[in-house]
Parts: sequence; C-alpha cells; structure tokens
Amino acid sequence: MSTNRSLLSRRSFIGSAATALAAPMVIPRSVLGDDKKPAANGKINVGLIGIGMMMNGSHLPHLVRMPEVKVTAVCDVDTTRRNNGKERVDGAYGNKDCAAYIDYKEVLARKDIDAIVCATPDHWHAIVVLEACKAGKDIYCEKPLTNNLMEAKVLMDVVGASNIIFQTGSQQRASSNFRYACELVRNGRIGDIKQVLVNVGPPPIPCNLPEEKLEPGLEWERWLGPAPLRPYSSVLSPRGICKTYPSWRNFCEYGGGGMTDWGAHHFDIAQWGLGMDKSGPVEIVPPKTAKLKRGVKFVYKNGTEVIHGGTFGVEFIGTKGKINVNRGKLESDPADIIKKPIAKDEVHLYKSPSDSHTGHRQDWVNCIRSRKQPCCPVEVGARTIAVCHLGNVAYLHAEELAGKSLKWDPAKWQFVGNDAANKWQDYPYPRRKGYELPKV
Repeated sequence: MSTNRSLLSRRSFIGSAATALAAPMVIPRSVLGDDKKPAANGKINVGLIGIGMMMNGSHLPHLVRMPEVKVTAVCDVDTTRRNNGKERVDGAYGNKDCAAYIDYKEVLARKDIDAIVCATPDHWHAIVVLEACKAGKDIYCEKPLTNNLMEAKVLMDVVGASNIIFQTGSQQRASSNFRYACELVRNGRIGDIKQVLVNVGPPPIPCNLPEEKLEPGLEWERWLGPAPLRPYSSVLSPRGICKTYPSWRNFCEYGGGGMTDWGAHHFDIAQWGLGMDKSGPVEIVPPKTAKLKRGVKFVYKNGTEVIHGGTFGVEFIGTKGKINVNRGKLESDPADIIKKPIAKDEVHLYKSPSDSHTGHRQDWVNCIRSRKQPCCPVEVGARTIAVCHLGNVAYLHAEELAGKSLKWDPAKWQFVGNDAANKWQDYPYPRRKGYELPKV
C-alpha cells in the first residue's frame, strides 16, 4: 500500500457506508439470548483476546484474582505475548489449564467460554465484537470502541439488538470524581452549559513507517487484518512483552490518534455530563486551516459547544461557574460548587462497584450474572467514539471542507446533505479479503 496522503483522498468508496448503514441486520438466534448463560453461583469462563499492554498490565492480573471468573484461554498473534499470557494465567491458578490460540475464532468456538475481553488494536475491534456476538458471548471491549463511524453504527445496531452483556472499556465512568462532576453539571450547579473544553491529543496520520526485519514468532499478516498490507514495523507491534502503549494508535489504518485514544475517555465524560449518551452533536465546525490539529467545534441542538482544546481534562463552563475534572482532580469556580453533595431527589448517575478499572470490570461481571446492561453499554461507547470520529473527519478533510461546517444527524447517523462526507464514514480503501466485517 502507498503510505502517502492518498489514504485521505477522494478515491471511490468501496463498500459504501451509506449502503451498509441502510441495510437491515439479520440477527442469529444465538445473539438473541438462546444460549445458556453462567449460573448465578458458577464461574464465568473468560477468554482474553489481544495480550498487549492493556490486557497484560490491567485486565489479566485483575481477572485472575476475581472469584467469580476463570480465565480459560488467551489469544494473540505474537508468540511471545501469547505464551507469556498463558504462563501468567496458569501461574495464578497453579495449573496448566489455560489454552493459547493464534486465531480468536478458536476462542469463540469454545462452548464453555461465556465471555471475552477484547484488547486488540482498534482496527480489529469491530470484527472481533461482531464474531463474538454471533457466538453468543458476553463482551468487554476496550475503548476506542471502533476505528471509524460506520463500524460504530453497525456495532450499536447489532449488539444493541441482542441480549449480550456489553461493556465498553471507558473506565472513567467508574471513577467517583468524574461521576460527581457530571452529576453537578446535570443538576444545574453551574447553570446552563455554554461550552465544554476537552483536552486530548491530535488526529491520526497515514502510516509512513520504514520497513524493519520481521520479528520471529509474529503473525504479521494477521496483525494487519483488514488494513492494507505493509512491511513490518516495531512501532506498530513492538518486540517482546509490551511495557508501554504502542504507537499504532497514531496512524489512520489502526487507530484514531489522540482524538480517539484519550478522546474516548474525555469526550465520553463530556457526553455524560451533557446527558447526550443517546445522541450527539448536530454540527461539526472544522479548523480554519488544515494545519491546525486543535480547535474543532461540536455544536449540540441546544447550542452548547464542545471544543477540542483547553488545558485540563474536561472543563464544563456554565452561566454560574465552571467545573474542571481529570483523573485524580476535581476543581470548580466558585470553589464551593463541588462541596455541596447531591441530594436524594436530584439526578444520580450510574454508580460502579468501585473506582476506575477494577470497578468497571466488576460492574461487567455483576451484570453478566444479573443480565442487566452495565455502566457503558454499546450505544454509549458507539456514540462517544462517534464524536471523536466526527472530529477526525473534520481534521483529515479540512482542506476539502474549506472552512464549511458539517451537519450531522445523530438519529439517522449521517451527514445531512453531504454525500461526500457520508463516504468518509468508512475506510477509503477496501478491507482485505478474509478480514471483512462479518455478516450478522
């Protein structure tokens, strides 16, 4: 594949997003909840797909300590990471029972596995989730939920129509300071919201990395999956056990840059605070020039503006004050806004079992038992990531837009009166044969 700016050109769109979004979804019976689910007092057998930094450093060590869970399989296209994952699981349980797979479909084919955690690179999320949904597995999928707008709509429709218990890995919703900040906003403590500033990184760029010698033990073609073929780079799939977060997320083919990486967290809090979990902005105003990588503005139906910018996490600005919230930090102006607790008769938002990652996973496990949807179900994850993708569309196509704003219909999931923009909902290249989105 060419790695120049042709990735973002006006090439003819293959597999039109408009057609994909208009097509009816055929949901198999297994997805509708006919499969047997774990008994209330039985272990939940979980398979782990993608043994990178997030799985290795967070999910795996916590899941093997949860009494309700038994990790029975790990899957990764890298031999070193796959074997290390198996060794860690076996070591935690004191046996050698954990199976290790290269192909995630072998995990999904196991009838004894109840649920999966997907922590692959972003460009694999939609495929794994749809296949897991077809297999009747409950799902925890890392954020950003998808790598483009079209995928988010398909997941929202398919998973949303099922009885699958789905948690998007937006764990900031489990954190008490983010929840409290949003409750204060929702209860009018700072008056009518005029602006929200969201400080996250820039949009992605086309992958232009030089070729390196392929790492032994890595199924590189499988790692690329639906993305175009290209030579190996350790920037995308680092050698050995991941001890830092890889930079594949900076490139269009595999991730959405800082806009989706941290945006999936902070724009999520903006949406939560605004009460927009089932909707989104109606207008996206691009930057003044294509060189700018901050400043995209999202306008909501009531006139509230959410701006990609600021200096501190998420800042809600109202007619009576402002609230700033970030990890481990909550401030307000006036300062006493955050000192008055939420009354019983005021708006209370979803409370997870405990703060951050641990509570977010526990919430998912509890809901697998209760069969109630958790804190961040598929629609919430899809609509949050849609905001991020809408921002990326405005940045990546700023030259074509020439300062003109995009009108967006969050109910119909389409740009209004702009056929060219609707083609930007999916990749500008065909998915490779064998890695298309599964039909469900």
